Amino acid sequence: MSKTTQSADTIARVLVEALPYIQRFAGKTFVVKYGGNAMVDPELERGFARDIVLLKAVGINPVVVHGGGPQISGLLERIGKESRFVEGMRVTDAETMDVVEMVLGGQVNKSIVNLVNQAGGRAVGLTGKDGEFIRAKKLFITRQNAEDPANKAPEIIDIGHVGEVESIDTRVIDMLVRSDFIPVIAPIGVDAAGTSYNINADLVAGKVASALKAEKLLLLTNVTGILDKQKNVLTGLTLRDVDALIADGTIYGGMLPKIQGALDAVAEGAQSAHIIDGRVPHAVLLEIFTDRGIGTLITGNG
Repeated sequence: MSKTTQSADTIARVLVEALPYIQRFAGKTFVVKYGGNAMVDPELERGFARDIVLLKAVGINPVVVHGGGPQISGLLERIGKESRFVEGMRVTDAETMDVVEMVLGGQVNKSIVNLVNQAGGRAVGLTGKDGEFIRAKKLFITRQNAEDPANKAPEIIDIGHVGEVESIDTRVIDMLVRSDFIPVIAPIGVDAAGTSYNINADLVAGKVASALKAEKLLLLTNVTGILDKQKNVLTGLTLRDVDALIADGTIYGGMLPKIQGALDAVAEGAQSAHIIDGRVPHAVLLEIFTDRGIGTLITGNG
């Protein structure tokens, strides 16, 4: 068999393998959280945009929620303001919140919109302040006193304009999807008084997926998925399995917000959540349209 024939055969096999997934998911909503290395590598950026446009072209409705922590830190450094974190959350005073809105709602959001549009899609950028569709409340960090955890009340830490999702109004998203647009959402929420809050993008993606009753939530990360203690990728997990992995310390640290976003989504209405490595070219397509996938699948079954 010639190299040309082998190449054609491989392409045909890939298309045939993808067909049942395209048929199964046509008309369904996928929420994709985009962040990490995939947002700073130009080739991965372009590949991600093409993947999102392809999903739309085969009848799937993608909704993108993005992060932007490195870009925020970069601008803060340029203006001479130190980035501080408590329990992994950025301390966000009023000046920092201005930078967050500028970077997430402006620079990063519009860059992603432009990439998707250049790839042939029709993207519209939003923050949760548009139509107040992400209603937020202030988040406080609770930390046990390390010196005497048994006898002292936990410490309540105010980290400024950092919030958590109180509710999602899906009408703006629904309107865009029905009009054949691709929503691109920056994770900024607003409370009843109009105060803006910076919210963890993984948690926003999870809440958006559950509110939309999405078929899938895909979280692009800088790791290959949930790993066991021997560093093997775990997949086919249920909510109960993940709870056990958290309890025994297998899942810890920076993975916890991502996992919590996935758990919230599946527990509250999404059919499944996927944690995949955004450093892999076309990771979204490989996870959705191939039999083996490349990351960790979490479902509510079991």
